[in-house]
Amino acid sequence: MPPVDEAPGTLFSNVVFDDLDLAQPLRQAIAELGFVQLTQVQAAVLPLSLVGRDVVAQAQTGSGKTAAYLLTIFSHLLAHPRQSPPEVPRALIVAPTRELAVQIAGDAEKLGRHCDLKVHVVFGGLDYRKQRDVLAAGTDVLIGTPGRLIDYHQQHAYSLRSTEVVVIDECDRLFDMGFAEDLRWILRRLPAPDARQSLMFTATLSSRVMALGWRQMHDPTEIIIHPEQLTPDTIRQELYHVASREKMALLIGLLEREGGTRTMIFVNTRHGARRLVEELHRDGYTARALTGNVMQTKRLRVLDDFRDGALPILVATDVASRGLHIEGVSHVINYDLPQDPEDYVHRIGRTARVGAKGTALSLACEDYVYSLDAIHKYIGYQIPVAFADDSLYRHAKAPEERHLIRPRAPHRAAKHPGGDDAIAAPVSKTPERSARRRRRRRRGAPGAKAGDPPPGAGPES
Repeated sequence: MPPVDEAPGTLFSNVVFDDLDLAQPLRQAIAELGFVQLTQVQAAVLPLSLVGRDVVAQAQTGSGKTAAYLLTIFSHLLAHPRQSPPEVPRALIVAPTRELAVQIAGDAEKLGRHCDLKVHVVFGGLDYRKQRDVLAAGTDVLIGTPGRLIDYHQQHAYSLRSTEVVVIDECDRLFDMGFAEDLRWILRRLPAPDARQSLMFTATLSSRVMALGWRQMHDPTEIIIHPEQLTPDTIRQELYHVASREKMALLIGLLEREGGTRTMIFVNTRHGARRLVEELHRDGYTARALTGNVMQTKRLRVLDDFRDGALPILVATDVASRGLHIEGVSHVINYDLPQDPEDYVHRIGRTARVGAKGTALSLACEDYVYSLDAIHKYIGYQIPVAFADDSLYRHAKAPEERHLIRPRAPHRAAKHPGGDDAIAAPVSKTPERSARRRRRRRRGAPGAKAGDPPPGAGPES
């Protein structure tokens, strides 16, 4: 096989799929999908994984990791007839989020369209009984999130005692989301490490991931593609320093200037996502939110609309920053800088997928700028700073279109000095008002407080 091109910044290698020993059903699917050259991570992983070796691989987001392990799984299953009962899935893929699990299942359907293999995905929030019934009927490849996989296993809907291949995708994210114990629970139900093939893929390789790999894998090979380059060089990155109260005006100005075809805007909280969607709607933009508290059916519809182009702007928390492959994302905007520096890499990795070009814009306000130093240290360079002059702010272009925050309802209405209709505004205490109150007390006028001296009473009384 030709050597892999290791030139920094190069996504594709000089290895083509025809150089691999793949079964005809896989070759046919690859040709129909238009794949010709292997990416760097595919060229490094597949020669090892196709012969049964365990692999731990780190590579940039959007570099083709999913195809690497799916081709490994399908090749193994086609070459080795089933020896286990139907309730045992022959391959298991563990993913951190529901959206990623659904995406992997979609990719598996495309690559395995001619393989005559059953692929089933399970995740929380949707079709509990239906998913269980399909799983109990038997499957070849099981894809799922940890919670639902454990739930169905405890109900004896399936067994892992003879599973032949296991893949852990976005392993570091599983740890970050608190799934470490769930993952170990699942791995303990599998055959011994030397009796199965194990693959782990991630965009950021940590010591925790490697510790799990060495305990739960059999002599794994560690593969790191361009460790000095965590973000693709095809992404144009810009950083804007802005006050919190001016972020919305700058965001609208950037959206007008950039004119992106498909834009993802990241925020740090669910409440922030909901509020930003409302603000965008008031400015005439079509946007929807993708957060952890949105119902699963709605989350899938939102993603489908975004993929199909019916939804131009997706506002999301970090639930959408890991692993999701959505073609044609032209812009990623960090409305809030991420608090975890690794999330910066994953967020901007939603654009410039598989060698395409993209733009990543970040707004650094006083609320989240404290994480900027950690981000720079993690990625190994300074994000280029851009200056936003007045013309870039939405309200500077057209004062009558300024984005104003509606004031609170007033306590009382005060008369306009000119005698016009009342203007809604709270009435504050002024020196003139205090003087009028003192005069009323001296005259015994209504409004005098209890304990005030009676009318006509002076200091000598």
